[in-house]
Amino acid sequence: MPPIDQITAFVSANPVETIIISVIALVLLVLAFFALRALIRLFRRWAAGRPTEDILTIVAASIATGVSAQGMWRFSGDVLGFDGPLRLLLFAFIEVAVITSAVRARRNMRENYSAGIDGLAVWVLTSLSAVLSSMDARSVAEAVFRLAAPLVAAWLWERGMAIERVRITGRGRINWRLTPERVLVRIGLAEASDRTASEVDAHRRLTRVALAAKRVRALREAGASGRKLRVAMAKLDKAMDQAVEYTGLAVDEKRQEALLSQIGALYNTSALIDLAPPVPWAPEPEQPAPPALPAPTIAELIDDEEEDVPAEPAPPVVDTAQRAAQLRAARQYWDQQIARKYVPRAADIAQEVGIPLLVAKEWRALWKLEPQAYALIEAAFREHGIVDTGTFPAIEVPERERVLVVNGSATGASAHDS
Repeated sequence: MPPIDQITAFVSANPVETIIISVIALVLLVLAFFALRALIRLFRRWAAGRPTEDILTIVAASIATGVSAQGMWRFSGDVLGFDGPLRLLLFAFIEVAVITSAVRARRNMRENYSAGIDGLAVWVLTSLSAVLSSMDARSVAEAVFRLAAPLVAAWLWERGMAIERVRITGRGRINWRLTPERVLVRIGLAEASDRTASEVDAHRRLTRVALAAKRVRALREAGASGRKLRVAMAKLDKAMDQAVEYTGLAVDEKRQEALLSQIGALYNTSALIDLAPPVPWAPEPEQPAPPALPAPTIAELIDDEEEDVPAEPAPPVVDTAQRAAQLRAARQYWDQQIARKYVPRAADIAQEVGIPLLVAKEWRALWKLEPQAYALIEAAFREHGIVDTGTFPAIEVPERERVLVVNGSATGASAHDS
């Protein structure tokens, strides 16, 4: 009799039992619905802050662990002879131990940045489960499958631990010396830096020019024969022609500087022998303090009196706006002259701006104490023995070696102390 006919006959013969069974089934379905919804919520909450690859790793490892547990179920029944509740309780003890070791290893990773002995235990127990499951296989293919499933789960766990290790510590466990990238760089098929192909080609052509020039120079200094010099010069000319053609050496200033730098380094290799580099662990030598100026000199530097200029009456009273305009003009003139390494006199300021000499003296006495002006005044004293009283003569040096120019006198003016 078909199943539908059996159900119909049972309902007709037992209506009360059918109603009770239907109500119980409906309650169970409702409970299953709410339980499934709770599980979905828990899963979403658990997976909310996790990367997708971590979720997929856990799912795949769970499936592989299930395959391993199914093999242990058959092994415990066929080989060990477990049956009933005993088989249900004992068949998956190795899988439980693997999961426990994996959880402990992850906790060790978060606390000590290393999986420790628990990480090793995961691989040992996984291998043991794989071997035991494959021993009850009925064919070679089944044995290989049962060997592979636990090892896949362990590999996925290991990769998840490696990602977490890098995320926590910021570095990997080991840097292999033999990698595909290193091999390709070694045989010249890859570039170690991020330079483009044109930059690499230009560098190699400039290096050929520098090496060829060094070869010619070495032969000439060694007194080589004319034939060797001609051959070396031909190679140098060829390398130079290619560099000009393919690197733009004739118009590219950066390439020209790079070529000169290479030639300078190659020509002065022997100078490395005479270098005396500082010892990195030696104490730093104390810098000697600059010699202090004598007290009379300091007094003369502070004193800004103009002995050769007659005293003037008190400056006339001007309004605030006019005085501010004069101050700005005097300051602009002062900054321009200081930029030219020229320390103007009080008389120069007064004549340029049109202010009384006493006012110019007052402003100059303040401005000459600023770092740039004071440095020029002190340099004049140290190099030429000139003391600043506001009237000392000019010191002129060639334009390419100019360090200090003061007072604007003609070149060759005699230096004398005020």
